[in-house]
Amino acid sequence: MRPKHSDMMQKDCVRVAVRVRPFNKRERDAGSRCIISMVPSSITIQDPRDPQNRRSFCFDYTYWSHSGFIQDTTGKYLSEDTGGRYADQDTVFQDLGEGILENSLQGYNATLLAYGQTGSGKSYSMMGYGANKGLVPKLCERLFESIKENQDSRRCQVFFSMLEIYNEQVIDLLSRGSRAAGGLRVREEQHRGFYVEGLRTVPCETAQQVEQLTEQGMRTRTTAATHMNANSSRSHMLISLQLKQIFSKESTTKQSNINLVDLAGSERQKLSGSEADRLKEGTAINLSLTTLGNVISALADVAVGKKVVHIPYRESVLTKLLQSALGGNSRTVMIATLSPADICYEESLSTLRYAERAKRIQNRAVVNESPTERLVKELKAENVRLLQRLSRLGQEGRRASDETKELRQLLTHNELQIKAIQTLWEQHLQEALKDLEEQYANITKERRMMQMHPYILNINEDAQLSGVVKLFIQEGEWDVGLSDSSPKSISIKGLGIQEHHAVFRNEQRCVTLTPMARSKVIVNGNTVCQTTVLQHLDRLILGSNCTYLFIGFPSERTGDDWNCYDYDYFQAEVAAAEGIRLAESSPGSNQTDPSLLAVFYDYIKLMPMVTEANQMSQELHKGVEFKLEIKNLALSDSKGHDLKKDIVVRVTTLGNKQVWLWSKAKFINRKFLMEEMYQQHQAAQTEENKSESLCAATFTRDQDPFWDPVEPLLLGTAHLWLQTLAFRIPLEEQLEVLGSEGTEEAILQAQLVPCSSTGFPLSEDDILIDPSELLGRRLDFQLVLEQCCGLRWIREVHNRGVQVGFKLFDCPQPLYTPASWHNINPLLDHRTHFASLQTSQTLLDYLQSSAVVLELWGLQDGCTELTSCLDEMRMTPDSVFIIDKPGPTDQTSLDCELSSSFRVLQRDLEEMKSLNSLLKKENQNLREQFAARNSGRSGRPSCDAEFARALKVFYHSMTSVRGQLQRLRRHRPSEESDMVGLRFFVDEHGRLLRDFSEQLEDCVSKLKQDVAAIVRRKREKSELYM
Repeated sequence: MRPKHSDMMQKDCVRVAVRVRPFNKRERDAGSRCIISMVPSSITIQDPRDPQNRRSFCFDYTYWSHSGFIQDTTGKYLSEDTGGRYADQDTVFQDLGEGILENSLQGYNATLLAYGQTGSGKSYSMMGYGANKGLVPKLCERLFESIKENQDSRRCQVFFSMLEIYNEQVIDLLSRGSRAAGGLRVREEQHRGFYVEGLRTVPCETAQQVEQLTEQGMRTRTTAATHMNANSSRSHMLISLQLKQIFSKESTTKQSNINLVDLAGSERQKLSGSEADRLKEGTAINLSLTTLGNVISALADVAVGKKVVHIPYRESVLTKLLQSALGGNSRTVMIATLSPADICYEESLSTLRYAERAKRIQNRAVVNESPTERLVKELKAENVRLLQRLSRLGQEGRRASDETKELRQLLTHNELQIKAIQTLWEQHLQEALKDLEEQYANITKERRMMQMHPYILNINEDAQLSGVVKLFIQEGEWDVGLSDSSPKSISIKGLGIQEHHAVFRNEQRCVTLTPMARSKVIVNGNTVCQTTVLQHLDRLILGSNCTYLFIGFPSERTGDDWNCYDYDYFQAEVAAAEGIRLAESSPGSNQTDPSLLAVFYDYIKLMPMVTEANQMSQELHKGVEFKLEIKNLALSDSKGHDLKKDIVVRVTTLGNKQVWLWSKAKFINRKFLMEEMYQQHQAAQTEENKSESLCAATFTRDQDPFWDPVEPLLLGTAHLWLQTLAFRIPLEEQLEVLGSEGTEEAILQAQLVPCSSTGFPLSEDDILIDPSELLGRRLDFQLVLEQCCGLRWIREVHNRGVQVGFKLFDCPQPLYTPASWHNINPLLDHRTHFASLQTSQTLLDYLQSSAVVLELWGLQDGCTELTSCLDEMRMTPDSVFIIDKPGPTDQTSLDCELSSSFRVLQRDLEEMKSLNSLLKKENQNLREQFAARNSGRSGRPSCDAEFARALKVFYHSMTSVRGQLQRLRRHRPSEESDMVGLRFFVDEHGRLLRDFSEQLEDCVSKLKQDVAAIVRRKREKSELYM
């Protein structure tokens, strides 16, 4: 059961609501499972890796919007059953919006915070979409309805403002002028607290005016995001409604502020210890959200009685502006939005914990008296006193003309002040109405032009900002770019946009697009360099990432819904042009492999960011190139199972060809730091006309996000299978070292040599037929790395080196060969001796099913070589590495067992000595009998030795068969292949398949023949000697 909204006015603690959204497309494609369950006022989340691990949380409101809904003809989502559990937008508003409205009408400040990861439904709950209006528009509608209902008893004034906080910069979304460099300043005043200096506040009389201003703010937000190269999911949007109620009869005034805050996405890119960034994570981009978490935690501690020395309101712009909402003079509600998918478990759990802390906060809300009305009262009272003094001076008949003159001037000044205060609202309202009339005229003109001309429509990563900007292509020739000097120009600002970027031509009801020299233009995923005819719903990307949808002539529009062409569609199209497509898990399955799906979505998410990073590097003259790669695309573990795939970014300096591999999280962090540097560079050029070299000089190399100290890079791996060791058969192979994406990095010559404890190779007579004979016995072998040939890493840049690393069975640390520099075909000649003192079944299973993974590491000039850490390695005095360590035992119980066994052994020792002499005599007699029986069979060859030799030949043959199979797996057609090329590929693939089949058949046939011959000879000789 939900608490009534009237309960919100009885306590000043923060109220918390949690809402669960439906699966999105990505989660449906991945076959995600719902891990959220809900009962009234309680929500439970289940760990997908451990179904028994469940966490439950209690909140003031819980909303199930995941399932149980239908869409009516207007597009509105409703519960499919009367009284069903589905919570629609109206339900959320009745609980949260009505309570906020009542608080504000009573004169309390009220705040609504929307918190959650990107894509969890914050903006939908706050703003809504289409027919499903969110909290903000519904609250504005109800506010003006309430004002109209009570207009006889009170006079109301409403001021509207809208701002965005990105990277600690405040942007006025209603500003009519150009954006101030560095954003607006946040100042503090004793009575007002923190406020934004110069923020435009617009008086409103109707909800329609607020709606128009919101649209204007969204348009500005879209443009600002493009200009600043910003990501809207990392920005906070704050809408403020200032409500002033003047009660004439009571001669009182109530003034309240309603703050509606759509916070930035709460997700964090996690950096493991091995890939931690030397530069601070997020810098200013995450400062506000991080500080908000610290403030909430501190206030939650205060609420439970802990002593807190400092609450860090002043450490970020957001927390300064929300100081009254958190622990201050406000009644506050937080709505936390969740994804129910198992792939979002960590983020959803983090959001629930955050919301649980927030509900402990207690505020101190009071009814607000308007300082303006108090000032009017004080001025009127002072005027009365002045009039009384003037009257007394007149009655006394004194000649005090100077004093009388001074008093009259003061009286006149006070009257002017009173008049100015009383007329301030009317003046502001007239100015606002004039602006709204101009805006309405522009909207009318825009709608008229939409019915006459083709245009391009902006597509943004944030669906709320898509379709906001429309650029019309009227008849004639139109220049597109940064320049707006010509009346026939369409001004577009953004990263990678040239002064004259492209030309649109609208002639004879045909629109063409012609890119200018050195301008980047992509149409439907493909880069174009020549004039291209545009069709209705073509997708355009100008510069680094200015995405637009082309809307053709009205006659070409057939009612197609352009909403399917979202931001991900654009990026997926570009990825497909680069050869990155979603692959199905099996030919007959419609379900995409979830791991591949996650990699695909990460790839298309990072694609525009990599493009922007390359553009910033170019404009800042950094000489650094970024390229996306799929980590572990063609690599497998020691069992041959595919490794987990992930996205990495290869960073290469164009000068000395130094290379880094950055994880996804590290690159995203660096991308925000690059934006910060780029914005400082732009500000310096705009304000002071400084060169980029002077701007870049403010960053030392250690602070430069484009640079890192060089480190060894994993170039690729090769697998040396260990099965022959179980039979004590030596193995010599030439292994292909495959890179992460399947490229051949080198050829590695390696051997496995079964040997004695002193290191001498075993003979053929030591080959085993049954591997179980090794159990409990010592096994020695050597891993020999002879030579590495054809190193692509060193062929590209000569001043590089390589090392080979490997880790066998239970070795705690990897071992490395010495570094080899400046040689394409280095001679390694590295030999490592391993021994198992008592071979266990676990080791035997490992040898028969696993490979040692040989890692090829690339070294660069200035990086530290890899060294083998021998501290945790067990070794014999002869420097032989011991593997197959016995399992842990309980030392205490072992000592007790040994003590009792020792006493028993002492008693039995004497008996065994006497028994031993008898056994020696009996053993001698048996030897004599055995020698006499086999005196005629000394020339018979050993069938076991023949069988061992046959197995050795078979395993060597299988080595070439395995190599042929690897070649088949890597054999793919070229991306540029035409029909002739594909036919050639099919013929070549067929030939390789026939060769593989013939080799495999010959190998197995030869083994069958050898085994049959051995069995036949053994049977014949057995009959002969019977």
